[in-house]
Amino acid sequence: MSSYCDIAPGHPFHGPYHEREYGFPSRKDKVLFERLVLEINQAGLSWLTVLKKRAAFEAAFDGFDVDKVAAYGAREKRRLLADSGIIRNRLKIEAVIENARRLREIRLEHGSLAAWLDSHHPLPLAEWVKLFKKTFRFTGGEIVGEFLMSLGYLPGAHSPTCPIGERIIRLSPPWMTSANPSRR
Repeated sequence: MSSYCDIAPGHPFHGPYHEREYGFPSRKDKVLFERLVLEINQAGLSWLTVLKKRAAFEAAFDGFDVDKVAAYGAREKRRLLADSGIIRNRLKIEAVIENARRLREIRLEHGSLAAWLDSHHPLPLAEWVKLFKKTFRFTGGEIVGEFLMSLGYLPGAHSPTCPIGERIIRLSPPWMTSANPSRR
């Protein structure tokens, strides 16, 4: 079986994501919210489908502005359900809007989503999943695992021989902390 590191390089969609984003730590709420939106929408579909629709998602969800999305009402939900550029799944759309509202609450208490993640790090994946299910909507094990791995909170985004993985290691992603139970 091929790994993402084997199939992504050179691919017009997977390649740039693999080489510049996947596994790279970020502190920006916009990036974190975007990744959560994309991971939620990937559920049951291929990652390629989501990457191809990425620009449409960005346009549909006001550039992944948490405050704007949190303010969406019935009119915006109807607009999103009619937008053929995105994945028109009512449960996923409602989850994105509700999760934006919950992110606003997290920012009030912690200052940012990154600070909230840091306040719980490190946790084993099963505990992360419980926390996300308690905190957010439409966040099962696969979504949570990929979200955290894609942002450097869990190891495994790149194969040990991948040169991109070596670049990420130089950035000291959160999973590298000695207290991380997934490293044991």
